[in-house]
Amino acid sequence: MGVDDGAVRVGRTVRTEDGACRHLLVWRAGPGWRMVSSAVLGGGLGGRGWVLNAQVRPGYARMDPAEHLAELAAAEGLTGPGVGLMTAAPVDDCTRAEDGGVTALVTTGIGVALWAADPAAAPAEYRPGTINILAVVPAAVADAGLVNLLATATEAKVQALLDAGYDCSGTPSDAVCVAVRAASPDAPADPFGGPRSLWGARLARAVYRAVRAGAELDRERRARGEPEPHPLAVPGCRVADVRGTRPATVPVAGLLPR
Repeated sequence: MGVDDGAVRVGRTVRTEDGACRHLLVWRAGPGWRMVSSAVLGGGLGGRGWVLNAQVRPGYARMDPAEHLAELAAAEGLTGPGVGLMTAAPVDDCTRAEDGGVTALVTTGIGVALWAADPAAAPAEYRPGTINILAVVPAAVADAGLVNLLATATEAKVQALLDAGYDCSGTPSDAVCVAVRAASPDAPADPFGGPRSLWGARLARAVYRAVRAGAELDRERRARGEPEPHPLAVPGCRVADVRGTRPATVPVAGLLPR
């Protein structure tokens, strides 16, 4: 075991499902974390020890996604409460950005782009989508501030989509998970999480960069054509740490300097 440098290490693993090799991203956070999430598995607010983001086939039709994600988590040896996210977008194309100790890891699929308040019916043609955001703050934040951090991450996502040239606020199935450290006598909880708070500003910049890079990468991938899945795991499917594989270096226009 090496020295813990505080970095958020997210691994990539695999399983065979629907006749193909399907990849998963796994963050084994461990104890001492509180998370707020809109995920179907482990959503809500409370102590959580891991986050899983699983790629599924286009046209996924299971009506028990929480149970499915729980099965995948158990197969990975993940125990206790955690968060399970799901997407039909390639998790290999995850984008990562960091700002002042905050890490944002995003998988981006903009198959169905829409405005949240648009009354128009969803298109009949299914296209793989979902923007999943994991943001990690290495500090204690009070529950109200943690909920505010989730709202701040969503605001930054929309700003990034607009600046990337998309006319939308997201997709119908976007999900967010924000993790903060549990408070202690030596580390009291920060009460704030808005975009002009210390941690909210850093989170906003990191999420913006990761989402914008992911949106541009998604556009390029769709222009080339979605890759065909391979039937079995091959060398390179499993990665101990995806850090650095997709650096997001998009500048943040219109935000306060670091």
